[in-house]
Amino acid sequence: MADFIFQKKGESTWYARLAVPADVQERLGRKVFIQSLKTASRTEAVHASHTYLAAWRDQIKTARKAKEPPEGWQENIIAAATEMEILIQNRKRAIIGENVPSKPITDAEVNAFNRDHPYLPGYIGLMAAQMTEKGIAGELALRDDFNRAFKTVLQKSMATKYQLTSEQRQELAALVADPTSHKAKSPITKARLAAFRAYRVTQKIAPKTIDQQESKLEKLSAYLTSNLRPLEFDTVSAWLGSLQLTRKTLTQYLLAGSMFWKWANRNDERWRAEYKDRTNPFVSHELPKMTAKERADSKRKDWSLENLSMLHDAAMKIGNITLADLILLGLYTGARIEELCELTRENVVTIEGVQCFDFIDAKTFAGIRTVPIHPALKHIVNRLVKGSKDGFLIPSNSRNKYDNRSDPLSKAFGRLKTAHGFGRSHVFHSIRATVVTQLQRADVKGTLIAEIVGHETGTVTFDVYDGGASPAQKLKAISKLPKLKPWPNQSDNVQAQ
Repeated sequence: MADFIFQKKGESTWYARLAVPADVQERLGRKVFIQSLKTASRTEAVHASHTYLAAWRDQIKTARKAKEPPEGWQENIIAAATEMEILIQNRKRAIIGENVPSKPITDAEVNAFNRDHPYLPGYIGLMAAQMTEKGIAGELALRDDFNRAFKTVLQKSMATKYQLTSEQRQELAALVADPTSHKAKSPITKARLAAFRAYRVTQKIAPKTIDQQESKLEKLSAYLTSNLRPLEFDTVSAWLGSLQLTRKTLTQYLLAGSMFWKWANRNDERWRAEYKDRTNPFVSHELPKMTAKERADSKRKDWSLENLSMLHDAAMKIGNITLADLILLGLYTGARIEELCELTRENVVTIEGVQCFDFIDAKTFAGIRTVPIHPALKHIVNRLVKGSKDGFLIPSNSRNKYDNRSDPLSKAFGRLKTAHGFGRSHVFHSIRATVVTQLQRADVKGTLIAEIVGHETGTVTFDVYDGGASPAQKLKAISKLPKLKPWPNQSDNVQAQ
């Protein structure tokens, strides 16, 4: 990432930079992308640069595909061939004496046609000279010949302008010969999904969220295409029924569809022309209800202190000191695993005489917070600060495509807890629930608990106007989290709860 951010001479602000490959420089009109990240913090700059780098790489990828036929090219061929069919039929009807309203053709349209098909006018003139000598039969034959000539030129023009695959050439020939042979396509096209993605990037939506929602929309698009069904309420209802997923997951599918629908109606002119008067087909669906027992069984459960002690001891025994450290960091801060893995030496700060973790990036505004370092963590933090080789407190060899440093450690924790009999209801994130439970049982007030773990309270008084507790108050509260007793502190056969 260091290669993609830099500071200009004499400036403290960081910038993002990406060189444009030589093969697309002319098409993009530049040799390099540069964007101010509007921050003097290197950590913040690294995070902020991800959005711009993703958007720039998408532009480069799109530019490299410029020779490919555009999305929806089949519809354009069908429209041209069909319009010509109608025009020819009307002309033939007029020749035999039927009253057919003529469609005026402007000089601009004639000039454009001659420019796009330079050899066709001369051919038409030659055919006309030969056929008009044969009376009405010749006139009718002339129109049929003209239609065949137009289709030949249309096919040749498309094949010359774009690099078509053999499959696309076969499809082109079939469409020109019979426009009605084309199956209806989904309106959720690749071009629209790409435009939707670009918009979401500018809105700074998490790349993982964008990918997940795009995947759901692609599945819907495939369903529409394979079943030749229109995008409407009944179709969406049938599609949801075919998925056989939980209510929670189906809700996520509907959310992705609804967000795309609203975006398309605001930003896509062709979409708006077709769907502007139609009701959003992703709302008011009846989803399968969960029983109280099913809801209870699906809910994540907090860890007992005994079981966290056991898992910490197990991590130490297999030599995964980093994972053991993470378990303790989670227990004594209530922080998310990615928040912990993003901590650097610079994020260990002293405020009003209290040593704290400074969480500068989070999913929500409330998540940007300082959390005093629990007395049980002092020696661990000192060791991590001194031993850091890259500035981060937690070492990671993550190759996650979303730049999540916690990915391999999260998976390692998953393997560890599974090996000790815990299922899907117990995850690393459950430690946050443990922290909330322990603080509540220690009579820490709810607003202070929310401030420590980075939750909004849902009230204007505390979320907007309250300046927050002092570092000393938060330290007093967090120090009430009990220290883990060395394992084993009871029989070795503690059962997963």
